[in-house]
Amino acid sequence: MLSKFDSYHKRRLQSSYISVVISIALVLFMVGFLGLILLKSTKVANHVKEKVAITLFIKDKVTQKQIETFRESLLEEEFTKNAVYTSKEEAAEKYSEEIGEDFLEFLGENPLKNGIDIYLKADYVTPEKMQELETRFLENAFVADVSYDKPLINLLTKNIKRVSFWLLVFSGFFGLVAMFLINSSIRLSIYSKRFNIKTMQMVGATKSFIRKPFILRSIKLGFLVLF
Repeated sequence: MLSKFDSYHKRRLQSSYISVVISIALVLFMVGFLGLILLKSTKVANHVKEKVAITLFIKDKVTQKQIETFRESLLEEEFTKNAVYTSKEEAAEKYSEEIGEDFLEFLGENPLKNGIDIYLKADYVTPEKMQELETRFLENAFVADVSYDKPLINLLTKNIKRVSFWLLVFSGFFGLVAMFLINSSIRLSIYSKRFNIKTMQMVGATKSFIRKPFILRSIKLGFLVLF
């Protein structure tokens, strides 16, 4: 009768271990999956940020040689990903294609200015840093005006922060669930062997001797979760 009870108790304990292992594996999978999404979303966000340009409109009195020297100096700046020069003739041609007619015919002259599109590194595409760069460029003797899409930058920064925040929250939640399950499995293991532990303590077993089988079992369960 006792052996049947022990066998039944052992089967229940094993089934409990299996359910705990599966639960922890699923939770850790979700943590890893959310972490992967966070990494990918950050990569995509940085790629989008680096497509945003801040345009410097150059004064008419600045020569082509000075513009080229200025562009090369911008390329050496730590915030610059790329700097593309567009002459006012090229700008007029593109604008004519967009509106479907040659606006120079009835204006008589080209009102556009030479420009340099600066594509910034992702870390610098924030409202605060782009405002600092705008202030800095407006103080330059070659620059007539600075233009970039401020609403787009604000919206992009806000959405990236929101998505990153919620992904971190969910990852933290599943991480806590995994810790809770691991803690519960350890308590379950100790509780199931409480009489054996008490007996070993009574005969003078050391703490390290008592802990050893629990540590080995936890390591085995950890390998099961990983593989």
